Amino acid sequence: MSIGLLLGLAVLGALLAAPVSHLTGRFCGWALGLLPATLFAGFLSMAGTVAGGEVIGVRLPWAPSLGIDLDFRLDGFSLLFALLITGIGALVVVYSGAYMAEKQPTTRARFLTLILLFMTAMLGAVLSDNLISLFVFWELTSLLSFLLIGFESHSPTARRSAIQSLLVTAGGGLALLAGILLIGATLGSFSLSEAAARSDEILASPWRTWIILFVLLGAFTKSAQYPFYFWLPNAMQAPTPASAYLHSATMVKLGIYLLARFELVLGDAALYREALVAVGSVTMLVAAIQALRATGFKAVLAYSTVASLGILVMLTGLDGEATVVATVGFILAHAFYKAALFFCAGTVIHATGEATLRKLGGVARFLPLTAAAAVLASLSMAGLPPFMGFISKEVLFEAQLASSWDAAPVVVAVLVNAVMVGIAGVVSLRPFFLNRHRTTTVKHGETPGLLFGPLVLALAGLVFSLWPEGVSQYVIAPAASAIRGEPVEVSFKLWHGLTPMLALSVLVIVVGGLILMLWQPIHAGLRGLKRLDRFSGDHGYEWGMRRLDELAEATARSLQHGDLRRYLATIFATVLLLAGLGLAMSGGLALTSQDRLRPEVLGLLIIGLAGGLTAARADSLLTGLVAVGLVGLCIALIFLLNGAPDLALTQFSVEALLVVLLTATLLRLPLEPGIARSEAERRRDGLLAAGFGLLVFLALQSVLSQPLDTRLSDYFAQASYPEAFGRNVVNVILVDFRAMDTFGETAVLGFAAITVWALLRPPAGQKEDGGGQGSSALVLRAMDRIFFVMLGVASLWILLRGHNEPGGGFIGGLVAALGFAIVALAKGVGAARRLLRLHPLGLAGAGLLFALLSGLPGLALHGAFLQHLWFSPVILGVEVKFGTTLFFDIGVYLVVLGSVLAFLFRLYREPAR
Repeated sequence: MSIGLLLGLAVLGALLAAPVSHLTGRFCGWALGLLPATLFAGFLSMAGTVAGGEVIGVRLPWAPSLGIDLDFRLDGFSLLFALLITGIGALVVVYSGAYMAEKQPTTRARFLTLILLFMTAMLGAVLSDNLISLFVFWELTSLLSFLLIGFESHSPTARRSAIQSLLVTAGGGLALLAGILLIGATLGSFSLSEAAARSDEILASPWRTWIILFVLLGAFTKSAQYPFYFWLPNAMQAPTPASAYLHSATMVKLGIYLLARFELVLGDAALYREALVAVGSVTMLVAAIQALRATGFKAVLAYSTVASLGILVMLTGLDGEATVVATVGFILAHAFYKAALFFCAGTVIHATGEATLRKLGGVARFLPLTAAAAVLASLSMAGLPPFMGFISKEVLFEAQLASSWDAAPVVVAVLVNAVMVGIAGVVSLRPFFLNRHRTTTVKHGETPGLLFGPLVLALAGLVFSLWPEGVSQYVIAPAASAIRGEPVEVSFKLWHGLTPMLALSVLVIVVGGLILMLWQPIHAGLRGLKRLDRFSGDHGYEWGMRRLDELAEATARSLQHGDLRRYLATIFATVLLLAGLGLAMSGGLALTSQDRLRPEVLGLLIIGLAGGLTAARADSLLTGLVAVGLVGLCIALIFLLNGAPDLALTQFSVEALLVVLLTATLLRLPLEPGIARSEAERRRDGLLAAGFGLLVFLALQSVLSQPLDTRLSDYFAQASYPEAFGRNVVNVILVDFRAMDTFGETAVLGFAAITVWALLRPPAGQKEDGGGQGSSALVLRAMDRIFFVMLGVASLWILLRGHNEPGGGFIGGLVAALGFAIVALAKGVGAARRLLRLHPLGLAGAGLLFALLSGLPGLALHGAFLQHLWFSPVILGVEVKFGTTLFFDIGVYLVVLGSVLAFLFRLYREPAR
C-alpha cells in the first residue's frame, strides 16, 4: 500500500465521516474507527521495509515552476509519528463515539469530521519532505485545533481559548514560513532532505541567524515552550477526546518533530543547542510549578504535558548519539501513558460532571476498569519498572550523563521527573481511591467505547517494555537513525544493571513519593503565591492583547474619521510619494517616443480635459455627472481610434449605464447644499491632483518609450482562429485561452450582487418590488419601451457576434441592463422588475450555472475544465461552426445582466427610504 493511497484514503474518510456517522448512529465511533485502524495497518506493513534502511517516497506535482511539490517521505521517524497518529487516532475516534453518545447526531458527526481532518493534516505534516507543503499541513493542524478547542462555541471560555491558541500557534507558523522562505532563497529548493544534505550552505548563509530564530519560534509556539506554553493548559476547554489526541499525543509534538528534523540542518550552528537546552529547562521548571498549583484534573495533566515537551526540547539540544534514542523512546512512552490518562480523566468528568481534583474521590467504586487503566498509565508516567516509562527515563538520564553538558540539565530533569511522579500518584489515587465520601453517585457508567482506548494504551506501556527487542528493531532504531542521518546503536531494554541512571531513577521516585505525601501543603503554599501569576505567559498574553487593542483604537481614531475626501487624499498622497520615490531611484525616465500625436486624438484629449476641469469646478452634481460622462466618452473614442473596438464598446456601455443610474438616484435624492471647501483646501486638492496626474503621465510615457514585446499578441493573433475558431482575439482570450480567469471574475461579480442585495434590503413591512413611479421627462416616458426593445435586440446581436466581431457576453449584458435602467428611470423600478419577471439574483445564478456547465464537456472528454469543444453541423447545406464557448458567453451575459440589475433595483430604492 503506497503513501499516496493512504493519504487519499484519509482525506476521503474525513469527507465521508458525517454521513457515515449519521448512518451508524451510536456505533459511529466503532465504524469510523476502522479508517485510522486501516491506515495504521497500512503503515505498519511498511515497518519491515523501513527498518531495513529503505526510505519510501512519492511525489505529486503541485507547483513545479515554484519548486513546490507534494513530496511525501516515509523513514523511521515519520513512520513512528504516522503509527502514533493513526493508532491513537483510531482509539480517539472510538472513544469519541462513546463520549458523545448523548449529543445530537449533527454535533457528533461534526466532531468526528474535525478529528479525522486533523488526523489527515498531521499525517501530511510528518510525511512531507517539501517545506512549503509541510507548512500548509502545519497551519491546517492549527486551524483544526482552533475549531476543536472552540467546539463548545456557546462557552465564552472555550471561544477565548480557541482564539488564543490560534493566535499563538498561527503566529509561530508565520515565523516558520519566513524561515522556510529564507531556506528556499539560500538553497534554491524547499526540499527538507536537500536542506539536511546542504546544511553547510545554510550555516554559511547571511540569513543563518534569522533562519534559526524563525524555526525555533515556530517549534516553540507549536510545542508550548516558555513563554508560549500558556495556550496548551487553556486548550483543555476542548472536549476530552481532542485533548487526548491533539494536546498530548500528536499536535503539540509537531514542534518536537520539526526540531528533530532540523537536527541535521542546524545542529552545528552556534547557540542553537544552547537555546534548546535553556528553553527546554525553563519550560520544565515553570510547567512543574504550575502543575503543582493546578486544581483541575485535565489542567494538571496539561501542565505535565508541557513539562514533558520541555524534556523533549532539552533532549533535542543535547549532543551525543544517546539523545536521539532517548527522544524517540520518550515520545513513544509519553504518548501511551498521557493519552490513556486523558481518556481516564474524560471518563471521570463525563461520569461525575466534576473536573476539580479536590472534589473527586472514591470513583473507582463506579469506574473500576477506568481506575485500573489510570493506575497502569500512572505507573508508567512515574517511571516505575516494568513499564515503558521506566525504560525511557533510564535512557533520558543516560543521554544527559553522556552529553558534554554539565550537571545543570540533570538536576532539572531529576526535579521535574520527581514532580511527574507526584502528579502520577495524585491523578491515579486522589480521584479514584482516596476520600471515598466525596463522590457518591455518577451520571454515566463505563461502556466498551470509553474503556477500549485507555486500557489498550495502558497495557501497551507494559507489553512493549516486555518486548524491547522488537520495539528497538522496528520503531526505536529506525526513528533514531533517521534523525541522526546514520545507523544508531540502540540499547532500549528493561534492565541495564546497577548504573548511575538507575540511581537517579531511584532518587526521582523517592523525591516524587515525598511530593505525593506532601501534596496538599505544597499545593496550598504555591497557590497562595499570587506573585507567580505575574510571570505566567497568560498574564503577558493578556497585557499584550490590551496594548494591541489600545493601538488599534488609536489607529482607528486617527484614520477612520469619516471624511471621504481625506481618505482619498491620503491614498493619492501615499501612492504619489512611494511611486515618485520609486521613479526617482530608478535612475531616470526614458521619455522618448516614436509615435506622433494625431490631430483627432489631440482634439479628444482637449475635450476630455475640458470635461475634467468642468467636473472639478461644477457646483451642481448633475453638471458634474455630465462632465464626467464626457470624459468617459472621449476615452472610449480614443480606444476606438487606436484599434480597440471591444474596449470602446465596453466603455460606451459603462458610461451610459453609469449616467442613467446616477441620474435616477440624484433625481430622487433630497439634496441639501454642502459646506463649501475653503480656498486652501481647494489649492491642496489641486496640487495633489496635478501631481498625481503628472506621475501617471510620466509612468505611462516611460512604459511607451520601451520597445514593444509583441510575442504574446502575435501568438494570440496566430492561434485565435486555428485553435478557437474566432477572429475577435480579445473575446477568444476571455472565453477560451483564459476562460478560468473570466469564470472567476464573473463569479465575483455575482457574489458582489448578492452582498448588495442583502445590505440594501428594504425595511420590514415594505413591499420588495416597490419603488413608485419614475420622475422623468414626458419624452422619456413615451419612448422607454422603444429604447428597451432596441437595446435588447442590440444586446443579443452583440452577444452572438462576439466571437468573431467586437462584442461578447460582457458588453451584451451591459447593453441589456441599460435598457432596463432606462425603463426604471422613466417609470420606476417596479416597472423594470415587472418587465424582467425573474429575480435578478436568480438570473445571475443561472448565468453562473451556464458558464460552469459549458466547461464540463471539455473536462469529460479531454480532462481540462473549460476546454471548449467545437462542432460543424450542416444546416440547409451550410456548414456552421458551433462551440461550447457560446454557452459560456451566455452565462457571462446573464451574470452581468442579473448583477447590474440587482445593483440598479436596490440603489434606485435607497433614496426612497
